[in-house]
Amino acid sequence: MIAPHRDDDDIPAVTYDLDDDSVVVIIGSGAGGGTMADELTRRGIDVVLLEAGPRFKTSDFVNDEWAMNDLLTWKDKRDCTGGAPVARDYPTAPTWTCKALGGTTLHWTSMCPRPEDYEFKVRTTYSDMDGAALEDWPLDNEEMEPFYREAEIKMGVTGRNGIPFHRSSNAVRVMSLGAKRMGYRDFGPNNLAVNPLPRDGRNACDQIGFCIQGCRSGGKWSTFVSELPRAEATGRCEIRTRCMVLRIEHDERGRISGVLYADAFGDHHFQKARLVCVAANSIETTRLLLNSESSAWPDGLANGSGMLGKHYMRHVTAYMYGEFPRPVRMYRGLVAAGVIRDEARLDITRGFAGGYYYGSIGLGLPFYAAFLSPGRWGADYASWIEAYERVAGLFVNGEDMPIATNRVTLHPSEKDQHGLPIPRLNLDDHPNDLAMKRHAYRNGIAMLEAAGALRVFCSPPLPVSHNLGTCRMSEDPDAGVVDRWGRSHEIPNLFISDGSQFTSSLAGNPTLTIVTLAIRQAGYIARQMSRGEL
Repeated sequence: MIAPHRDDDDIPAVTYDLDDDSVVVIIGSGAGGGTMADELTRRGIDVVLLEAGPRFKTSDFVNDEWAMNDLLTWKDKRDCTGGAPVARDYPTAPTWTCKALGGTTLHWTSMCPRPEDYEFKVRTTYSDMDGAALEDWPLDNEEMEPFYREAEIKMGVTGRNGIPFHRSSNAVRVMSLGAKRMGYRDFGPNNLAVNPLPRDGRNACDQIGFCIQGCRSGGKWSTFVSELPRAEATGRCEIRTRCMVLRIEHDERGRISGVLYADAFGDHHFQKARLVCVAANSIETTRLLLNSESSAWPDGLANGSGMLGKHYMRHVTAYMYGEFPRPVRMYRGLVAAGVIRDEARLDITRGFAGGYYYGSIGLGLPFYAAFLSPGRWGADYASWIEAYERVAGLFVNGEDMPIATNRVTLHPSEKDQHGLPIPRLNLDDHPNDLAMKRHAYRNGIAMLEAAGALRVFCSPPLPVSHNLGTCRMSEDPDAGVVDRWGRSHEIPNLFISDGSQFTSSLAGNPTLTIVTLAIRQAGYIARQMSRGEL
């Protein structure tokens, strides 16, 4: 290792030799990869982190929805098939992820719900469900609890561990009024990884509503502002941006030997590695493993079970808006400032398994206009745009069922700029998903009307998703891709460190659980390395 030096941005940096096979290579810098870099380096482990996107500065972020959408979004081509409405409406853009240092933590809404006990044991709890490939997680809430608490403290989650909630916005007050009149009991400010007061080197939130545009105020947790700077400051982390990993290679013993990547100029390099942690988001993580096929792994790296790419999950989502007599100005405050937890429970008398959350939503006018009803125009649509100041919205986030045919594969003919097949997604709705959505729409409409809405509009699904599954965790090696530590069942020095390892989607937003799993996984890796077992 060469001694640390300072670059033009005054960021501590190190340079590892490409032949240095003592380093841990992390692919991706979001919730999983960025957390892994922080956790490993503070334990004295050398890391090379490869990020496909650029490194921005906070000063590059602007409070402009479309400008930031263009700046941050992963725009490499993808293809989508299937019967789900989002596949029809957005066949080339079925997901909304970031391509930049910090990954999708740059634009997440910061919701941090904890899962219920039953959500880790869906096969046991739901029994056999036609069309769903259910599997229990090989861990539970009791084991995860201390790691959840550590993640919440690390991220600064409000309403927990002595951190106060944010003050309520008008959007939260409207939601709470409707919830109370509907008979709900567990509602109010959301548990958010956004500072209400300065903390951990981050500013307090400015309450200006640009949570998903990079957060210029610096109040929102992201690996961009927290984990990655800390990792670099140890002198044990080299971050290489604009570096797209093309293949993961293995040696004759079947162990990972390193990764082949293309730099910003298109030149190829091979970085040797002691072990590799893949955290490129479910779609790109899967595509990378499929593109890393070899004579030993003809169906994709670490895919002896045939499960790689299957069981892709993205959550049940729905959006509805109500027009009220007086101004609400939902754009003031945080994007997801309020939550209703009453429906996030197990109650099959509702006609479906699993649960869902309601959240208040605050969008700027550009996104509101674009996503209200894509492709629609006319007097009714225009009247909703004109009513913008008086509109309050609700969104739904619920557990969707893992389906074997909901999967990520390689396109048979289309290639990317590096000559590799682009990813193809297949998306179909399970009947349980549709039943949950009907219930959520029915109650959501009633809730907005109970709060005083003059009329309600239900939007179609958006190309916004939590990308989960595809490399799922399992006790049985034939039922998944990784074990309880996110380690490949078949390759001892290959780890999956993002939402790909989710066995079920859980009802709530996944980022807290991704960070929790990464903290737990990093400790395991460090212990294994110290024993000479990795």
